[in-house]
Amino acid sequence: MFAIIQAAGWPIWPLLVASIIAVALIIERLVMLRKDRIVPEGLLEKAVAAYEKQGVTPELIKSLAEDSPLGRVLAAGLRNTKSSRYVMKESIEEAGSAVSHDLERFLTTLGTIASISPLMGLFGTVVGMIEIFGSQAPTGTNPQALAHGISVALYNTGFGLVIAIPAMIFFRHFRGKVESFVVEMEQQASKLVDIVHGERKDYSGAPNTQG
Repeated sequence: MFAIIQAAGWPIWPLLVASIIAVALIIERLVMLRKDRIVPEGLLEKAVAAYEKQGVTPELIKSLAEDSPLGRVLAAGLRNTKSSRYVMKESIEEAGSAVSHDLERFLTTLGTIASISPLMGLFGTVVGMIEIFGSQAPTGTNPQALAHGISVALYNTGFGLVIAIPAMIFFRHFRGKVESFVVEMEQQASKLVDIVHGERKDYSGAPNTQG
């Protein structure tokens, strides 16, 4: 591996840094963007049951807000149960926007790495070509300098693509997951609004009488 780095020349170092950052971001997002962390199963049912049993309490709001991103959205809605349906939905949308922004953390950086890595590799290719032309002399070509220039050009191009392809794949994968999480949170928040305002049956099958 070290021999490849030596053959690729100094332009490979920015690519190595970019690859380390990309791997770190991919691992971090794989850990954080798990469904059980974002939209836990049964959280809405638990929130509705607690609301119907004891109403909105500071303990319920705090436990939901600290539970997960979905909990933050539901907590925002429950804080406004005494307000109109419009106000409650508006508070949920504001919380959803903040949660969506948090879920997209580092994705811009990952997308940027995926976009610029081929360009960084192309820069290394240009450097290699310059070395190739610089090896030309009136007395002939220096084979060692020529081989080094070719190595710089090819290794940097290849390494740039090796970084860009998986980075772009994971970037699009994470964007898709975030979008699906946001849609699911919106659906569950809408159910909460309907239940609170008496336009939907609760989970026991009986009409909700509160709100």
